[in-house]
Parts: sequence; C-alpha cells; structure tokens
Amino acid sequence: MKISISILAGVLFILFSLPGQAVADEPRLFVTVTGASVQDRAMPLVLANQALDQGAEVRVLLCGAGGHLALSGYEAETFAPRDITPVDLLNRLMANGAKVEVCAIFLPNSDHDASDLREGIGVANPADVAAWMMAPDTRLFSH
Repeated sequence: MKISISILAGVLFILFSLPGQAVADEPRLFVTVTGASVQDRAMPLVLANQALDQGAEVRVLLCGAGGHLALSGYEAETFAPRDITPVDLLNRLMANGAKVEVCAIFLPNSDHDASDLREGIGVANPADVAAWMMAPDTRLFSH
C-alpha cells in the first residue's frame, strides 16, 4: 500500500507542477475602444491597466475612432489629472504584456495600411477574437 500512495503522491505532484495550471484561473479582460473623445478612449484603457495590475490577462481591440490610437503618426490629447494620453496608457498595456489590435475592418475603411500601425499593434482576426471573447473566463468591456 505504501508504494501505491507514493505513486499517487508522485502523480499528483507532477500534475500540479505542470506549467499553465495557475493560468486557467487567471481572469481575462477583453476591451474594445471605439470612442471619439479623449475621455472615451482613455477610460477603458485606464480600467484595462488597473485590471492588468490586478493580475488579469488583457486584450484590447481598437475600432472606429479608437483605431486612430494605433497609428504611429497619431498624437493624442492629454487628459487630467495625470496629463497623460490614451496612447501613453496603450503603451503601458503593451509593455506589460497586453495584446493590442485594430479591428479587421479599420484599415480597409481608412486611408491607412498595416505599415502605419505602431510597433506591437496587429490586425485582429475575427475568428480568433470571437473565440477569445467566448471563453468562459473572459470579461468584456466596450466603450
């Protein structure tokens, strides 16, 4: 019987030591940014940064007017009280591991192409985004 308990203990140790076991419990936040005003663009990014700081995996989709934040030549307005821009918030998210993309219809419906995007920002694949959104542990925030 001692051998069986030892084997069981070894199997349990291996199972609970495998990488990714804790990741399944990590909350996920999917944020879409579509607003035209600086506040409409900044607030979802403020909350996304807070969620990231609290341990969430964060993915951001920039659509419509929010897509302009992804353009390398775009200069965003600052907002109070910290005098930072939505681009500053976006850069902080990316620097801390958040995935940031423009929606698949942003570039084809603008005068821009993928070469105009800031480094680290890609173009979303709708099927991939939908699968990520539909995961049971994903929370959605849209603004």
